[in-house]
Amino acid sequence: MPDFPIPQQRQLDLPAIQALAAPDMAAMDALIRRRLASDVVLINQVAEYIIGAGGKRLRPMLLLLTAGALGHHGADAHQLAAVVEFIHTSTLLHDDVVDESDLRRGRKTANAVWGNAASVLVGDFLYSRSFQLMVELERMDVQRILADTTNTIAEGEVLQLLHVRNPDTDETAYLRVIERKTAVLFAAATRLGALLAGADAATCDALHRYGMALGYAFQIADDVLDYASDTETLGKNLGDDLAEGKATLPLIHAMQRSDAATRALLRGAIEQGDAGALPQVVAAIQACGSLGYSRDCAQRYARDAAAALEGLDDNDFVAALRGLAQYSVNRDH
Repeated sequence: MPDFPIPQQRQLDLPAIQALAAPDMAAMDALIRRRLASDVVLINQVAEYIIGAGGKRLRPMLLLLTAGALGHHGADAHQLAAVVEFIHTSTLLHDDVVDESDLRRGRKTANAVWGNAASVLVGDFLYSRSFQLMVELERMDVQRILADTTNTIAEGEVLQLLHVRNPDTDETAYLRVIERKTAVLFAAATRLGALLAGADAATCDALHRYGMALGYAFQIADDVLDYASDTETLGKNLGDDLAEGKATLPLIHAMQRSDAATRALLRGAIEQGDAGALPQVVAAIQACGSLGYSRDCAQRYARDAAAALEGLDDNDFVAALRGLAQYSVNRDH
């Protein structure tokens, strides 16, 4: 994707962001290792496999950076970041089963290794462990946000299921799924970081807006990469969305702007989840300028995210949050 500049405002690149967050992330990781422990061996094996897979850990990092931007560091932030990571990881386990995925982050999914039943049940364990951790903090405001967020994510999963192999999915429906499946957890992470720091309502709301817009930008950019990257770089099979019958923004845009014959081909590919039609689908998407349209949409959300930070005092953590807005749309995986 082309560079997305945030003019006249300091921002950090991803290595600098990761270095800044490293001490807090290390403390969170240590807590995760302690609290994953179970006397059921299979739970330990599957959970360690998923948590140990690495990844960007963007959602818990957002919570820690937001708290840091407002001057707060401590064990409560580490614990709440672990909660966010457990919730996200449990959704990945369930997603891979629903989507019948066999590759994530460049290696086999847990369901491909241990089967669907183990993946679903360990996902349930992570969900319930996350609620044990949040209850220990004894903050009803935190519990309410996370309870509402996990319920909304579950609604998003079902909503997405309703649109599988539906060629009539439009941009509004697509964005509604993104809001519930992805953006709400980003927004919860940033709002919770602000709450832990004791921020006032206006600041909490601004950081919620930042997280929500960042979540939209991140997911739309992710959906672009499914048609514009390659399997080795992406860490999953190229064209997975098409194979799963998911009409994401590049395909929705191309459907609206293609001639009748091409539209019929695209409809058939979505209805059948036909990964074999990927070359023709990519050609139609390119011919309609749909990747550019989708990138522009992601960049608008990234600019909205950066704008939500304008009232904060400038420091390294705020610069890191700005940098993540740019990273969300400039990454290659």
